[in-house]
Amino acid sequence: MTANKATFNALFSKNKTKRSAGIPLSAGMVLVTLGIVYGDIGTSPMYTMKAIIAGNGGLLTMSTDVVLGALSLIIWTLTLITTVKYVMVAMKADNHNEGGIFALYSLVKRSAKWLIIPAMIGGAALLADGILTPAVTVTTAIEGLRTIPAAHAIIGDKQHIVVIITIAILCTLFALQKAGTSTIGKAFGPVMTLWFLFLGAMGVMNILADISIVRALNPIRGILFLFDGKLNAAGLMVLGSVFLCTTGAEALYSDMGHVGKGNIYASWPFVKICLILNYLGQGAWLITNHTNESLNTIKDLNPFFEMLPDQIRPFAVVLSALAAIIASQALITGSYSIVSEAIKLDLMPHIKINYPSTTKGQIYIPLVNNIMWVGCIGVVLFFQSSEHMEAAYGLAITVTMLMTSILLYTYLSVIRKRMWAAIPFIIFFGAIEAMFFFSSLTK
Repeated sequence: MTANKATFNALFSKNKTKRSAGIPLSAGMVLVTLGIVYGDIGTSPMYTMKAIIAGNGGLLTMSTDVVLGALSLIIWTLTLITTVKYVMVAMKADNHNEGGIFALYSLVKRSAKWLIIPAMIGGAALLADGILTPAVTVTTAIEGLRTIPAAHAIIGDKQHIVVIITIAILCTLFALQKAGTSTIGKAFGPVMTLWFLFLGAMGVMNILADISIVRALNPIRGILFLFDGKLNAAGLMVLGSVFLCTTGAEALYSDMGHVGKGNIYASWPFVKICLILNYLGQGAWLITNHTNESLNTIKDLNPFFEMLPDQIRPFAVVLSALAAIIASQALITGSYSIVSEAIKLDLMPHIKINYPSTTKGQIYIPLVNNIMWVGCIGVVLFFQSSEHMEAAYGLAITVTMLMTSILLYTYLSVIRKRMWAAIPFIIFFGAIEAMFFFSSLTK
């Protein structure tokens, strides 16, 4: 889940001394950070609430208490996993300002030989995430075409048309990799900034229709919903859907060396606020419309698109497709970086690495690209719809997070010698992530 190194290195990495000193906070770097760090987590509002609705039995079951409880779980998952674990804890564990599971492993590898196992499992799960992210995000964005009457008249419920369009986009994306991506990468920041502003604005528009939705900020509602068998039809398994809201959290840590701690610290509050506003907006729309009989006939109803005014939906579909492509691009180039780091650590055999342009640090690994290409197309053909991909998607990233937690425990206890912090950390986050893991596994 590493970012597009090529774009960053071209613009801001001049020499090793500057890199080792860390990237300073600046408006330009904050813009780059928005473009290359948050693509994965930034596209999660497109499918998280949709997955919860499907898992709970459909739109009719989404009463006020259900919506408030589900939203509370989403908001506090974002807070605990992303903000507390990654922003406040993991980002302190840097290897010369570099982050990510292999950088963390480099810090603790002398503590115990067996630590290579969680490092390799976590790295493998990140590569799986690199295959699943393009499939899930692009498919979800294209499914949004159904919310446009003119497009629905053509597509209807014919999922094979969505699959064909998705595969065409993915094939184009993977085919372009060998030419380099530094030019298109420069547009990532402005597009993702527009995306987050759009998320926040659409959320606020719907929140104003039912301001009481802010009750979801109360964590007690999430806990009560989780264990209430009458409201929560999915039981603890609902966590498998809730977890989708934080699938991009690992990127905050992995991309630390590429954009700098300060720029992540500065940009994350803006991103989090926009995400929460959008989720609250979806919740307000659900409370108002969950008894609408015409909406209940819609297959795989997605509140992200349905809550938008008709005249805005075409723009929303195009913008969401761009955001999905950006998220996919970051994961693809990030996968090259993961393999490159694994080769340096002798965790993988040496394979051919190309440098497609004069841009410093930009790499292209044909074998990795082709394997991901085939894997991504295979995922789309096998699962067909985003709904069916979501469980596997959540499962891959929970594995990575669990492995990161193990390595962070070792870092806190052995390297920093803070056992008083390490034990509560592994108990608390290990339990949370284990629940997320098993709830995704059962799906």
